[in-house]
Amino acid sequence: MRILLSNDDGIHAPGIQTLAKALREIAEVQVVAPDRNRSGASNSLTLETPLRTFSYPNGDIAVQMGTPTDCVFLGVNTLMRPKPDIVVSGINAGPNLGDDVIYSGTVAAAMEGRHLGLPALAVSLDGQHHYETAAAVTCAILQGLQREPLRTGRILNINVPDLPLDQIKGIRVTRCGSRHPADKVIPQEDPRGNTLYWIGPPGDKHDAGPDTDFAAVDEGYVSVTALHVDLTAHQAQDVVAGWLTKAGVESLW
Repeated sequence: MRILLSNDDGIHAPGIQTLAKALREIAEVQVVAPDRNRSGASNSLTLETPLRTFSYPNGDIAVQMGTPTDCVFLGVNTLMRPKPDIVVSGINAGPNLGDDVIYSGTVAAAMEGRHLGLPALAVSLDGQHHYETAAAVTCAILQGLQREPLRTGRILNINVPDLPLDQIKGIRVTRCGSRHPADKVIPQEDPRGNTLYWIGPPGDKHDAGPDTDFAAVDEGYVSVTALHVDLTAHQAQDVVAGWLTKAGVESLW
C-alpha cells in the first residue's frame, strides 16, 4: 500500500510524526504537509501565489504556507510517484466531531484525496496525549481495507478517544452531531492601540444523541463516520422548485 500522509497541524506536529512512524511499518509512506499550523483552513486552495516545497533528509516534504488541500493536490499530482493508493490525514490534535468537519483542515485534506479519485481517511484524537492509540487504530483500519476494500466512495472520518489502547471499548459507526453556534469574539488591544480580534472556542454540543460521533467518543469508542463531498440537498430540490414558482421569481424570464 502506498500512502500519502498529510495534516493541518503542520509537518512537525506529534500526531503526523507518530502516525508516519506507525504506517511505515506496514506501508510505503510519503508525508506532504504544511510547514506550519493551518488548522481551520478547511478546503482552501492557494491560487494567487506559487507554492514552494522543502524536503527533509527522511523524505518528508513541507509546503511553505501551504494549506492541507494544497498539500494533497501537490502530493497526488506531482510529488508522489507512482501515485498513492490512499490519502490519510492526521493525526489531528483534538477532535473533528459534528460541525467541526465544516472547518477542519484535517477533513479537507481527506476530501481532496477523495475528490482526486482516491480512498481517504481523516484521523483525529480527542486530546493531545495518546497519539499511539490513534495510530494503532488507523493501522488496523488500513489493514482491514487491504483485506476487504470498502467501495462506498466516501471519506471515513475517524475520531479516537484520548485513552490507552487497552481502554478503548471498540468502534462505532456514527453520524455527525451538531454544536450550538459559536458566537464568542475576544478583542484585544495591540501596543499601538489598535483592536485585534480572536475567534473564540466552538459552541457547546447541541445534538449529541446516542448515534452521534460525540456520544461514541465520550463513551470511550472510536467513532467512524462516512462523509461525502456532494453537498446537494436532494430532498429539498422539489421544495425549492415549488417556491420559485410561488414566489414569482421565474416570471423574470
